[in-house]
Amino acid sequence: MSDLSALEKHAYRIRRFALRMGEVQGQGYIGQALGYADVLAVAYCHAMNVRTKEPEWEGRDRFLLSHGHYAIAHYAALIEAGIIEESELDTYGGDDSHLPMSGMATYTAGMEMSGGSLGQGLAIAVGMALGLKHKKNPAFVYNSMSDGELDEGATWEAAMGAAHHRLDNLICLVDINNQQADGPSGKVMGFEPLVDKWAAFGWHVQRVNGNDLGAVVAAFDAARSCAEPKPRVILFDTLMGKGIPFLEQREKNHFIRVDPPEWQQALAVLDQSQS
Repeated sequence: MSDLSALEKHAYRIRRFALRMGEVQGQGYIGQALGYADVLAVAYCHAMNVRTKEPEWEGRDRFLLSHGHYAIAHYAALIEAGIIEESELDTYGGDDSHLPMSGMATYTAGMEMSGGSLGQGLAIAVGMALGLKHKKNPAFVYNSMSDGELDEGATWEAAMGAAHHRLDNLICLVDINNQQADGPSGKVMGFEPLVDKWAAFGWHVQRVNGNDLGAVVAAFDAARSCAEPKPRVILFDTLMGKGIPFLEQREKNHFIRVDPPEWQQALAVLDQSQS
């Protein structure tokens, strides 16, 4: 098992990179980045098999960012993993930047798909996982998605397809922060009981606190080592704005705009937590 103190530092830096990008534009999906940082730290600094200087290596594990608006979080993880240079950070969201505000595979090293319209990633992941099976490539495909995508019919069609094809090389990561642009996810479209639903669709299911690094590591390890010939899903309950109390407490933090001094205040609070 990876050193949890090292993973904590990776998660801290991912949060810090995301905040710095948010400051460049003065706004962004920072709540999601802060809440999901622990999952991304474990994915890129513990679980996944990647080569930092060879992002298109055929033997790599694939990470699909279905929720394309989480790009700011993904870029932060790619910077921490050494796949993107930290110097790119200051270009976030600008003209000709390699870091557009929504994830685009043609722009950014390490991005496996272009996201935006929610509910597309899992179907793409099923195709990738099936293709790897046919090529006898042992790599895993990780599909990262939001709880809002549970509203999409295509998600559940893909879930059935994955189980039908016994895709034990597919791991779906679902961020359950219970917030969408229109309000709490569970009120926009009730999706519980999620564990029972995914199990009924033929998946190996785990649900953990996505901000508990030990639990996240154990869940990734269990998903990779599961002996059952079925796809795996990890449901992560996360807190939007995690680590920055004045952002955690906002009633609506799906897309955050803050006053200029607040970015430095957020960075100071984050840095203080590491002192």
